[in-house]
Amino acid sequence: MYCHDEPSGLRAIIAIHSTALGPALGGTRFYPYPNEAEALADVLNLARGMAYKNALAGLDLGGGKAVIIGNPATDKNEALLRAYGRFVQSLGGRYYTACDVGTYVPDMDLVARECDFVTGRSPENGGAGDSSILTAFGVFQGMRACAQATWNEPTLADRRVGIAGVGKVGRHLIAHLLEDGARITVTDVNAAALDWVRRNHPDVKVVESTDELIKAGIDVYAPCALGGALDDETVAALSASIVCGAANNQLAHPGIDKALADRGVLYAPDYLVNAGGVIQVGDEAAHLHRGGFSFERARKRAEGIFDTMLNILKLSGEEGVPPAAAADRLAENRMRNVSRLRGILLPEAAHARRS
Repeated sequence: MYCHDEPSGLRAIIAIHSTALGPALGGTRFYPYPNEAEALADVLNLARGMAYKNALAGLDLGGGKAVIIGNPATDKNEALLRAYGRFVQSLGGRYYTACDVGTYVPDMDLVARECDFVTGRSPENGGAGDSSILTAFGVFQGMRACAQATWNEPTLADRRVGIAGVGKVGRHLIAHLLEDGARITVTDVNAAALDWVRRNHPDVKVVESTDELIKAGIDVYAPCALGGALDDETVAALSASIVCGAANNQLAHPGIDKALADRGVLYAPDYLVNAGGVIQVGDEAAHLHRGGFSFERARKRAEGIFDTMLNILKLSGEEGVPPAAAADRLAENRMRNVSRLRGILLPEAAHARRS
């Protein structure tokens, strides 16, 4: 759905990929796309990724996403966000929105003033708050599982982890890794983000580019910025044994996962390990009228990413396919098998109680 409100400057696209498991849930990305075609391609890919992410996380939610075209630093305003909320509301609950790149908890509070289908709101407004906290926690759990499979122990102690992107998620990931005893190298296109790292974590090594990072003798590569981080050139130059990061849609094109496997690099499917955030906002949506959000309940569920990652690796080995293909099969099976149940007709009274 294209959303346009000229007075506020709103230009947005909402994409729903699947409602097989329930309402589509996915964040709102506010980004200065160079043209509408690139915005459309991004929102379609992101919506598909959310469908698979929610399915693999065991949530009763489908996949959707939204993008707002513009520079969030200069174009974001109250009227624009509230106009966007009106468009989300018009979908009648088929799509629930949340934070993503360029949008934050206060933004969701504004969207929610015009819309009932918003997650990631502030705790004082009944929401779950910053979902990047559990996103980083889930990535860390996935990384621990990959370490178990690669080095026979679920820890990153004394391993060099390279993080590309130290925004909302990357900063929390640094804290988990330092506590675990890892050595860390980071990079970011935003100089202010690197200055934050230098001030707050002087023991973390800072490099100027992703090219320098992937050649820096790292054991684990964690893409935590935008999609497409793993292309042919990156894979060819990569020195790491594991790729496990928070970015969505990391594989630049089909076949990259096989290229990684052929090089002996263990790739953690992005939509599996970065599902902590959607688990958090999914708990907020599911318990909106049933006692409210519970951080501890959501954190416990996000811990399960460790076991799911190990199961994916086991299935990958048994079927002789890369982990990304094994994860896709599990997600697709769940969407197919659960959505099929809607064909079982219920007596009218039972259906009314269920509704």
